[in-house]
Amino acid sequence: MVKGQKVVCTNDSFPAFIRALYKELPVKGVTYTIREVFLGREKVVKGGDTATVGLLLHELKNPPDPFHQGKQELGFTSERFAPLDELPDEEEEAFEMVGAGAKKEKYLPLEIGNN
Repeated sequence: MVKGQKVVCTNDSFPAFIRALYKELPVKGVTYTIREVFLGREKVVKGGDTATVGLLLHELKNPPDPFHQGKQELGFTSERFAPLDELPDEEEEAFEMVGAGAKKEKYLPLEIGNN
């Protein structure tokens, strides 16, 4: 999963203590856009000692994580979402060739595997 990718919620079952911490929760079957991908804790309670992939979503805003020293926004485990087939558009960088007598043309970088 990558920033800007569309995902659909597959699990919106949350325990009561999570519902109390969060302002907005995802709903099963609804499509969201990934705002940020981060390394999160497996468990919110007691700080946890194992990591998981966490997501912040454009459509949902939540308060800071009370257990995170940096007060990072409360996010969601990526396991609650399934990626849609469409990936975000990558901005193609154009490079200008320079040198003596070089024409002012734009060249796109060659991608490996597309030869």
